[in-house]
Amino acid sequence: MAIALTTLVAETERYLSAASINDFCPNGLQVEGRPQVRRIVSGVTASQALLDAAVELEADVVLVHHGYFWKGENPCVVGIKQRRLKTLLANDISLLAYHLPLDVHPEVGNNVQLARQLELIVEGPLEPSNPRCVGLVGSLAEPMTARDFARRVHEVLGREPLLVEGAGLIQRVGWCTGGGQGYIEQAIAAGVDLYLTGEASEQTFHSAQENGVSFIAAGHHATERYGVQALGEYLARRFAIEHLFIDCPNPV
Repeated sequence: MAIALTTLVAETERYLSAASINDFCPNGLQVEGRPQVRRIVSGVTASQALLDAAVELEADVVLVHHGYFWKGENPCVVGIKQRRLKTLLANDISLLAYHLPLDVHPEVGNNVQLARQLELIVEGPLEPSNPRCVGLVGSLAEPMTARDFARRVHEVLGREPLLVEGAGLIQRVGWCTGGGQGYIEQAIAAGVDLYLTGEASEQTFHSAQENGVSFIAAGHHATERYGVQALGEYLARRFAIEHLFIDCPNPV
């Protein structure tokens, strides 16, 4: 079965409420391909490796969290940008990308989906007064040590995380997928025992250590694999089309 590309895009925009979110890049259809869609290939980032896999799999749409045309980037179509766009255009493949709308969505969002993977009970936003803060706060069903929770993260994500171990057991947890290390101060203010994100900055260690909280950096890519899969599966069910997720390895 096939559906119109315009129908797929309209439903994705509606489902994610993408137009209501101010972002650092254009969300939605970034590159237009063939008008009918039978197969979606999804991935975290629209890298050349993902595009090559999509060509091999005869995809009609590539659906990603990290697309193109970020604010402040060089607009010239040269180098890897030229090669990526050429791959899409030469093979008539559309690129559909959602950044913050896919972080914050209450059903298929990266943060909600990571919570399900790690068995975290969602309580609410990490900083309710700040719409730019996409992180969440919640709890574990039972207290455990930071090392035990780090082992759970390793087992689930398949990547050994960086752990800064604080004092005592953890139960209240804050998290923000990807590059959310800057929200550690908001997490501390929210009274968490542990804050988890994808990346770490030099000062993150000191903030965690001096405030007595545990911190985990589990990988930008690793923490953001689940939202785009959930969105692709939603669209596949909604329109009875095919969806395949491709995990292109990334240690960052």
